[in-house]
Amino acid sequence: MSTNRNENAPNPDLHLISKALAMICGKWRLYIILLLGEQTLRYTQLSELLPGISEKVLAGELKALVALGVMKRKAYAEMPPRVEYKLSKKGRLALPVLNQLQEIGQLFN
Repeated sequence: MSTNRNENAPNPDLHLISKALAMICGKWRLYIILLLGEQTLRYTQLSELLPGISEKVLAGELKALVALGVMKRKAYAEMPPRVEYKLSKKGRLALPVLNQLQEIGQLFN
């Protein structure tokens, strides 16, 4: 009696995986999410922590992450304007998995 090796193999939900990848795809999203972690940062702080990112790209990535529900944006009616970003509950729930990516990267370092 032969046993089929695929019998016990996990059956990944490709739709759910593609949704997760949409959250972190792109050159900068993963870095932005990991930098925020459990803290609240302003646009200028994020810009300083991500050397090499253009203002246009950072603004677009922040807007996309807010639209995906990964982060929250809070604007204050002050002069000059002040905007702060922090991870939403969904974004914080993803942190342990995203931090594991760093550990995997160290294995191949």
